[in-house]
Amino acid sequence: MFDIYTIIFLALAVFIFLRLRSVLGQRTGRERPPFDPYSSAPGAVRPSPGDKVVALPGRAPDASKAAETVEPAADRWKGIAEPSSALAAGLDAIVGEDKTFDPKHFVAGARSAYDMIVTAYAAGDRKQLKGLLGREVYDGFENAIKEREQKGETVETRFVAIDGADLTAAEQRGKTAQVTVRFRSQLISVTRAKDGAVIDGNAEKVTDVTDVWTFARDVSSRDPNWKLVATEAGQ
Repeated sequence: MFDIYTIIFLALAVFIFLRLRSVLGQRTGRERPPFDPYSSAPGAVRPSPGDKVVALPGRAPDASKAAETVEPAADRWKGIAEPSSALAAGLDAIVGEDKTFDPKHFVAGARSAYDMIVTAYAAGDRKQLKGLLGREVYDGFENAIKEREQKGETVETRFVAIDGADLTAAEQRGKTAQVTVRFRSQLISVTRAKDGAVIDGNAEKVTDVTDVWTFARDVSSRDPNWKLVATEAGQ
């Protein structure tokens, strides 16, 4: 026998079930698939299961087409160039031609290039140098390497540290962007004669070195790489 409370609870349960059914409906196998934000926006990329980075829906795959964030002129090059300076004006000119230019990323790349070029020069690695140097600079390096090889000399160079890489100048010449960087580094370098005798440098001594290098790139080219076009010893 059911008491009155059991009957009331059963009636209430049936009522709730019918209400949910009318609101939520039934699955018939013809429902639209769940909303997928990665396929809803044109040009969006669906991440694969192994991806660690998820593409944001609606974000343009080309960085040059991404929405720009306008910063106050005084803050645009904070920590890189003083407001209203010649360097800041030069950076503005470069960005005017190449919206993807980022000075901080450029400096990081320049540090790597500095290490690679100095090391490749010491090793006489012409193939490596050709991809990193402008024509005139490459010709100068090539002549020095050839002269060294004819004498049977070898150079051993090892970086201890790159203490700094600061932008000192920037300008846009037509379609060519040029940026000058002052590098401060510590390295060990020694030049040996054919018989192994040391003729320059010291294999045990760390030397402080300052170099001022200028890199250039044609901003109208699809090639994103910058090349070293001028070098000088810094103070």
